[in-house]
Amino acid sequence: MTLIKSISGIRGTIGGQSGDNLTPIDAVKFAAAYGVWLKEYAKKEKLTVVIGRDARLSGEMIQNLVVSTLVGLGIDVIDLDLSTTPTVEIAVPLEKADGGIILTASHNPKQWNALKLLNEKGEFLNAAEGALILEIAEKEDFSFAEVDDLGSITRNDSYIDIHIDEVLNLSLVDADTIRKAKFKVVVDGVNSTGGIAIPKLLEELGVEVVKLYCEPSGHFPHNPEPLKEHLGDICELVIKEKADFGIVVDPDVDRLAFISNDGEMFGEEYTLVACADYVLSKTKGNTVSNLSSSRALRDISEKHGGTYEAAAVGEVNVVTKMKANNAVIGGEGNGGIIYPESHYGRDSLVGTALFLMLMAEKGGTVAELRASYPSYFMSKKKIQLTPDLDVDAILTAMAEKYKDEEISTIDGVKIDFPENWVHLRKSNTEPIIRIYTEAKSQSEADLLADRIINEIKEAAGI
Repeated sequence: MTLIKSISGIRGTIGGQSGDNLTPIDAVKFAAAYGVWLKEYAKKEKLTVVIGRDARLSGEMIQNLVVSTLVGLGIDVIDLDLSTTPTVEIAVPLEKADGGIILTASHNPKQWNALKLLNEKGEFLNAAEGALILEIAEKEDFSFAEVDDLGSITRNDSYIDIHIDEVLNLSLVDADTIRKAKFKVVVDGVNSTGGIAIPKLLEELGVEVVKLYCEPSGHFPHNPEPLKEHLGDICELVIKEKADFGIVVDPDVDRLAFISNDGEMFGEEYTLVACADYVLSKTKGNTVSNLSSSRALRDISEKHGGTYEAAAVGEVNVVTKMKANNAVIGGEGNGGIIYPESHYGRDSLVGTALFLMLMAEKGGTVAELRASYPSYFMSKKKIQLTPDLDVDAILTAMAEKYKDEEISTIDGVKIDFPENWVHLRKSNTEPIIRIYTEAKSQSEADLLADRIINEIKEAAGI
């Protein structure tokens, strides 16, 4: 059982001992710390916070604890109940709220949950703000409101519909163009809130929808991380239904993966590549992704006359660099699309609409589209951490070993070889070292990852 306290929020497994897991006590403590921080940050007499959650089994319990804690601090709450991460992000500025909390452990299995913290723009807090909240939580110096000053709760379950309207109003989304294409799409909502939001969006766009695991019960029918090894059912159903493609999202709907018409993975990395291809064909500009994302985005950006830059892993880091570079689209290679015309957050609804526009205008099949892009293959592996491992020393040793190559140490260690690359970093959300590699063939990427894992084990003496 695990509790991970990081600058991006608090994430842990449900049950067990407080302080070691995400128990009710821990949920209250960190919700209170956020509320105390927000009062100081906003410097306002009366505050409002938007709350939404995915459909995981512990969601209602954690929601009740967090909402009641904020009310106890005298903060008003707008409760969206079942929602998505990007829906909460757009709701915060639309409601003129002072912040937001999304209750989701994203791609983690059902025993996990988390508090993701937003500022008044509906964007994730930066490192300094997150660190302050962790300090407040450790001190547990909370002052709650008197009975006449308690906050209020307003329930609003209309925001997924509002979110869809916002997507339909984007300048590069034309519903009539998509309707004329008469697409048929299979949707795997992993029995969470994507099963509500994505079919609704598609139906508004005149797409025939075949639903798979779209009941928001929280009983995930497979590992909720949208990777090839977890998605056999939708791959088979796309072929059986003769669908144009399939859509898979994670439980909080900020990661988007496509299944091609032939039942093969389009590739999470290529979600951003395809959406960027469409946006850059209409809007000249630059792109940003993180260090663990494919070189294919750089290639597509340069094809359209733009420039590409890499940020440290983490949505807040990508957003910061996007703002600095005036990027017209960006995101992460895990299927996260950030389109600033909508908002600065990963959004599978926005990504779905942009992809539909690309396909409607280009014609042909999704498999043909994928074949038209530069062909790179990634391997994503991990090493489980134990308390005695000195991760920083391991990463330093790897950087020294490959010092004659192009090295970046802004986030772990990335080693750029002429024909491939490897990125090593300690995860912010799990007790692991991630080893990402990319090469011109899958076997080459896998061999590079295995070689680096063996070298790490040697350096660590394991």
